Amino acid sequence: MSTLTTPHIDVHRGGDRMKTRVSWLDSKHSFSFGEHYDPDNTHHGLLLVNNEDVVLPGEGFDTHPHRDMEIVTWVLGGSLVHQDSLGHNGVIYPGLAQRMSAGTGILHSEKNDSWRLDGTAEHDEPVHFVQMWVVPDEPGIEPGYQQLEIDGELSSGALVTVASGLPRYRDRTAIAIASSHSALHVARMSGDPERAVDLPDAPYAHVYVARGEVEMEGVGTLYEGDAVRLTRTGGQRVTANGPAEILVWEMHARLGGA
Repeated sequence: MSTLTTPHIDVHRGGDRMKTRVSWLDSKHSFSFGEHYDPDNTHHGLLLVNNEDVVLPGEGFDTHPHRDMEIVTWVLGGSLVHQDSLGHNGVIYPGLAQRMSAGTGILHSEKNDSWRLDGTAEHDEPVHFVQMWVVPDEPGIEPGYQQLEIDGELSSGALVTVASGLPRYRDRTAIAIASSHSALHVARMSGDPERAVDLPDAPYAHVYVARGEVEMEGVGTLYEGDAVRLTRTGGQRVTANGPAEILVWEMHARLGGA
């Protein structure tokens, strides 16, 4: 792993994201993903995937494999059923953080939680979520799964640590990831100007506007789907122009290469 020394702020607008659209899925990719490959847009820091997905009722991702990746899923609306080859089976909904360590290899499926086992509809709401992948410290770890309800903490409007491998956040309410240089924070903001949040000061940070509209110091207005990649700069104040939700990755290393 290497670091860069020149401060840099790079704004990526939501409308410029790569897209995958099929009958049941609307997926927007912040970085190269699947058949969408751009050699100049493969990662930032240790973050390789930031996909925003909308899956229709009765649909989803069938069983498929992963390995050597820390995968964090954050649901914005609806609910998502997770099943994996380790026997984990659960429903993920807004305010519930979920992490899957792929490690030596794991099979899992993710489906809209809209159908009962007898095939009748439970509801007809799409599920809307962001899935993020960061690189673990070491390959070949034991696969694992963890989830944690943090909806109450988010009501403060402050940045809440959702998933972390950084020692400094060990005592905070968060799910653990096997990446000792990374942490994900979420702020669910009301729009009260007195409840602005300050970004962490880190070599690498990725700010994603999952809902609403915000103002970032030194950047200006960011709209839903926009992202900012920060290098060697931090501490900017973010204020919401109404209800908004931001996802912030704080990273203290990056993949090797310039």
